[in-house]
Amino acid sequence: MKYRYALFDLDGTVIDSGEGITKSTQYALSRMGIEEPDLNRLRAFVGPPLLDSFRDLYGMSEEKAMEAVDWYRERYSSKGLYECHPYEGIGELLEALQQEGRKLAVASSKPERFVREILEHFGIGQFFSEIVGATMDEKLSSKPDIIREVFRRGKLTQADKASVVMIGDRRFDIEGANETGLDSIGVYYGFAEPGELEKAGATYIAETVQNLADLFRRI
Repeated sequence: MKYRYALFDLDGTVIDSGEGITKSTQYALSRMGIEEPDLNRLRAFVGPPLLDSFRDLYGMSEEKAMEAVDWYRERYSSKGLYECHPYEGIGELLEALQQEGRKLAVASSKPERFVREILEHFGIGQFFSEIVGATMDEKLSSKPDIIREVFRRGKLTQADKASVVMIGDRRFDIEGANETGLDSIGVYYGFAEPGELEKAGATYIAETVQNLADLFRRI
């Protein structure tokens, strides 16, 4: 077993959360005076920190982006949070990895409060020894910082890095792994564009949850 520790992104990796995120983004944009009828155009909001997305994709100032995040969370906390579901087979995979003796953690840019609520709602939180998400003020939100916080809470050291792998569906997950010196698995059943994960430098690629399970049998 090469990797004794597996860090999972949440959205697009463990949970298909596209509906809740895009609809809540649409609501936030509407409250900011921007009408976006095409939810597919908002799929880019799945993965990166919200503040960055509102600022970078819609040219908002820091102040306006924070206001948009507040509107997003107004809808998300009441409706969008549960407009999601675990990917088929992911629960079985997490259970199998845990039974093998691997330590699992969540490393998500979603606010930790929401991460924990979702995992508890779907009954899969017990598979993770550490659950780390962003702070509500977005001061802790970048993937490298989230990964470092997993290491801090889990008391992992530099010497452990060779036995840790990050699993995620967007380039931000792969880039976060690269920046912190970890290997990574890019999964294409989430929200990545074709070629995105290879370009970001993923160590391994899995097209489906079953591919991911098969890969873990070899590493």
